[in-house]
Amino acid sequence: MTREGAANSHLCKKGSNPVNKTADVQSTRRSFLGAAAIGAAFGAASLAAVDEKQVIPGFEGQPDDPDASRGWQAASDRKIRVGIAGYGVCRFGAAFGFQVHPNVEVTAVTDLIPERREALAKACRCGRTFESCEKLLDDDSIEAVFVATDAPSHARLCIEALKRGKHVACAVPAVFGSLEDADKLLEAVKTSGRKYMLLETSYYHAEVHGWRELYRAGALGKLVYTEGEYYHWMPTPIDSFQGWRVGLPPQWYPTHSNAYYVGVAGGSFTEVSCMGMPSVVEHLRPENNPYRNPFGTEIALFRTSEGGMARMAVSWDTPAAGGETGRIRGQKNEVPKTLPKRPPLPPGVAAGGHGGSHGYLMSEFVDAILRNRQPLVDIAQALAMTASGIVAHQSALKNGELLKIPQYKL
Repeated sequence: MTREGAANSHLCKKGSNPVNKTADVQSTRRSFLGAAAIGAAFGAASLAAVDEKQVIPGFEGQPDDPDASRGWQAASDRKIRVGIAGYGVCRFGAAFGFQVHPNVEVTAVTDLIPERREALAKACRCGRTFESCEKLLDDDSIEAVFVATDAPSHARLCIEALKRGKHVACAVPAVFGSLEDADKLLEAVKTSGRKYMLLETSYYHAEVHGWRELYRAGALGKLVYTEGEYYHWMPTPIDSFQGWRVGLPPQWYPTHSNAYYVGVAGGSFTEVSCMGMPSVVEHLRPENNPYRNPFGTEIALFRTSEGGMARMAVSWDTPAAGGETGRIRGQKNEVPKTLPKRPPLPPGVAAGGHGGSHGYLMSEFVDAILRNRQPLVDIAQALAMTASGIVAHQSALKNGELLKIPQYKL
């Protein structure tokens, strides 16, 4: 796989107009931990921890389907030894159901915060804990790891896990604001020979799965136009490790919306013009966030690899909307009202949250390991969704300048 093309970036100097100058994405990423003190100080006064009974938009569960396992067949009778890293406010470490898959044994868990570490161990019914992901990765008996940590650490921990010879499932995004990290992650996957899968939830929304099956069968033709929308009203930031969510550039978290094209056609975005809108929310203003990000909403217009167009929106500023949604238009017939159903789930595995996608994603990752095949959301598709958002944010900082997007191809 090679990266083709690149987008330029320049440091937005203090005191300059961030709407008309670009930020050096990689420098911003590397300096995040130092700059996070701004977010931490701001967050100490105003970060709102999510109430246990409050459902974060998009996390709503699906009713249990009593027939969800009908037709499921095990690929093997062996159990994969899995380690899980991260149990923050999203509780993602346990949310995808690794602990109930009949072909998985969760053998170790970790979180930097002791209380969360113990809670994760209890949720996964696992007796072994480590103080950090790095120490967990030292355990050679662990075959695969689920990285569900803070977004700024995803690339670093995934690369380290791959170097240690472990298969990797990762929460979104694949990398955090850095095209340099995208190159490093790509190289780590290529040289490791291990499976890498991004657990992007929109891939197993019922409509995206159905459209993908129709597209693969040739029923839609090329996609002329696609829309994807991720609206997440954030009047106060979600509590997060070192305040990484405070003022997060919307297009640095683009995969929930971008999957409405990439997850259907399996293609990529080749160029982008993106516009941003300044926020009226206090913590989203550039002086109050470690990224100096001026936007609460970013709307990107992409050219797709098959020649079509896609409008992808990410916003923290829309109180009347929530969740992830999208639409497609192909060159052939309109999408039928009845779509192909999602595949069966293993016994005991629930569909879960984010449109009933969690269990399907976890099961797909496990099956890819057992059958020694590429997982659905492989490194090429993971970076197609993530890197395009990084370049889109650069475009927004340049007032919509058309920019080329790196390509990652097998």
